[in-house]
Amino acid sequence: MRPGRTALSEHNEASQGRLRRLNLVLQVPPVALAGAVLVAFDHDNLWGTVALVVGVAVAVVAMERWTADDLARVAVPCLAAGAVVWLFGALVTGSSTAFYGIGVVGSLVVPQLPRRRVAALLGLVVLIAAASASRLLVTQDDDVGDLIAYVLVPTGVFVLATALLYGNQRYLDLMKETRDREAELAVAQERIRFASDLHDIQGHTLHVVKLKTVLAQKLVHGDADRAQEELREIHALVADTIAQTKDLAHAQRRLNLSAELENAKNLFEAAGIDVRVDRVAEADPRTAELLGQVLRETTTNILRHAQASLVRITLSGSGIDIVNDGVRDGPLPALSGLSALRQRVAEDGGELTVEQGAGRFRTAAGFPRAGATPAPEVKALEGSR
Repeated sequence: MRPGRTALSEHNEASQGRLRRLNLVLQVPPVALAGAVLVAFDHDNLWGTVALVVGVAVAVVAMERWTADDLARVAVPCLAAGAVVWLFGALVTGSSTAFYGIGVVGSLVVPQLPRRRVAALLGLVVLIAAASASRLLVTQDDDVGDLIAYVLVPTGVFVLATALLYGNQRYLDLMKETRDREAELAVAQERIRFASDLHDIQGHTLHVVKLKTVLAQKLVHGDADRAQEELREIHALVADTIAQTKDLAHAQRRLNLSAELENAKNLFEAAGIDVRVDRVAEADPRTAELLGQVLRETTTNILRHAQASLVRITLSGSGIDIVNDGVRDGPLPALSGLSALRQRVAEDGGELTVEQGAGRFRTAAGFPRAGATPAPEVKALEGSR
């Protein structure tokens, strides 16, 4: 595997699965519960109750989509529904809590806008206040009480909620940037390891070639046979170095499968990805090197192309199976490294399988004819970010 040039700008989404589950538990139930309390205590008439239920439903939908980082898709319809409910509640049913839907949706939408957040905030404040002011014009009730219930409280709560969620959004952005840096560091470490391997292959050889070249120059006139022998050895050294360099560039240098498993685990953990490694049996020694190459190439592909939060690696006596989540729907990416390995695996009597679906990506290499060597004990390594 040759570490590729990659800017992992999208890898800051690697923790979205965990954040979604956490937010579903911490955010959606309180929103739904608060809405249920409002419905229970503010049900003076049927239409007011129906409008408030619609507003609560809109708020819950928006919050659920927010936890999935998919709020943009429902933002406009939710804002429109919330605004209608608020206008209906303020002008028709006299429900001061009807602003709940527009308040929740607006406070979620504004912090996620890429620009003009202040303008959007002011626009929603004007919308909420305008509905309230319209009520003051069409009713003859206590102006002070209506001013507090329909203007000051809704706008104040909305501004406060938006400020709190803006701080939350900034925290999430900072965490994503941190994940991005960690992923870049993991790839940089892999590049350093590649450079070290390259130095091991070429450094010593080049030094020996230099010395033998100097010796051949001294012997060329006094001992031609010895000079020719030195030149033949130089040629052999260079040829062997070229072959080893090609092997390294194509992930074909001899690899230690156990070391590759540990290295992959460390790289994933550094990138904030949970890892589950199950060794149900030791790999056949004849296939272990190829399995190590498959694992190394797959590790690079996950770091470069996926937004994974979990990777499962299963090693058996006849193959390896690697499954990761965080895969967007669409055509398979061009994975040239795995394409080259597929041919090598086939030449050795195995099969390399690449599958994508349901947000998951699976890479499996199997050698049906390889004999399984039972592991002394089942080993399970677990890592978390």
